[in-house]
Amino acid sequence: MSIFEPDQKQSALMMKRILTASLALALSAFGSACAHAQQVEGIAALVNDYPITTVDVRNRMRLIIASAGVQPTPEALARIQDQAIRSLVDETLQLQAAGEYEVAVDPAEVDAAIQNIAVQNDTDPSQIERDLAQSGIAVSTLRRQLEAEIAWQILVGGRYSNRIRISTQQIEATLERVAESASEPQYRLAEIFLEIPVSSDESEAQQRAVAVMTQLSQGAPFQSVAQQFSDAPSAANGGEIGWMLTGQMRPEVAQVAQALQPGQLSRPFRVPGGLMIIALIDQREGTTSIMYDLVQVTLPTSRVTDDSVAALQRAVSRISNCDQIDSAIENVEGAFSSRLGQISLDALLPQVADPLSGLAVGENTGVLESAAGRQVYFVCDRSIGGPGVPSRDDIERQLRNQQLSMLARRWLRDLRRDSTIEIR
Repeated sequence: MSIFEPDQKQSALMMKRILTASLALALSAFGSACAHAQQVEGIAALVNDYPITTVDVRNRMRLIIASAGVQPTPEALARIQDQAIRSLVDETLQLQAAGEYEVAVDPAEVDAAIQNIAVQNDTDPSQIERDLAQSGIAVSTLRRQLEAEIAWQILVGGRYSNRIRISTQQIEATLERVAESASEPQYRLAEIFLEIPVSSDESEAQQRAVAVMTQLSQGAPFQSVAQQFSDAPSAANGGEIGWMLTGQMRPEVAQVAQALQPGQLSRPFRVPGGLMIIALIDQREGTTSIMYDLVQVTLPTSRVTDDSVAALQRAVSRISNCDQIDSAIENVEGAFSSRLGQISLDALLPQVADPLSGLAVGENTGVLESAAGRQVYFVCDRSIGGPGVPSRDDIERQLRNQQLSMLARRWLRDLRRDSTIEIR
């Protein structure tokens, strides 16, 4: 499925517009359908005795429809109502938790969030408020949604940030996967994640996936749908997660991404914890290279004997880092070291590059025969260079955010389980 018209394959068009001039048209159709869906004003749900009114639900439905900018079918309207109630229940739980921990969101923070939305969509906050008012949507609907998002971010960060420890081994393992895919194509992705709670089956998530796919098939911007439906932290950015190497993705995500063309949208597919839909915004050829900081040890041809080669091999076996090289080879007659500095793997001869490929910092190629005699190459540092390549800090931040996201979903699931929620 394509998310663009043929002349709309620039990524910016996918990540535009939250409120448009089409609001009035979309909501005129919505008004009569909503009157049929809800005949009587009253209480739509109770969350720990806190009421969510049918007015709240109607306002949220209007906001979802306005964000999508499409005319909903009766079937889609029912699913949008389910999503509106689900979102309002979750936001109520988040705000109740914020109250319990005495976390208050300054109205200025909400103002800043609205300003950010305005900047992203080439408009200004006053225009957003006018569009909302013109379409019969109380501005408090948007402000409450943003307040819950901000409060939840503060809560999750305060509760879990100091508990998360990203080990050097985790970073190295991710770097290794990135290195393996360094020369492969890179993908700019956006995601919608639909959580499947541990205690339930997939039916609810499947229904939400149908609602999402319906909105997208009718031309709704991916950004707007992600903001309203996705359970991932990236929802705040319209689902966009930026440029990714296959080594940074889950295997199932990488497999789906590699089958898409720029501008295409995947079908929902299973990932740990839920269902995912991804959009391939753009793709580019891998222009990265693996860089090695090398020290070369040479035993010249004139000094090569069975004894000297054996001595060199014994010395090499005792070296675990580059600082030990000179002292380890001082008893190998004729051997000397040379620091080669940063060299791309692509720039090395195959007889050197092949043994080096895959070596970690502190490892070596072993004794190699060459025209110069016998040589050993030691890896003092290893990095990946090129556009879109994450640094160690980027990888650590990505791993931390993944863990925070998992812990946040688990906490919200526990809040749902431990609360009294009545849907009417």
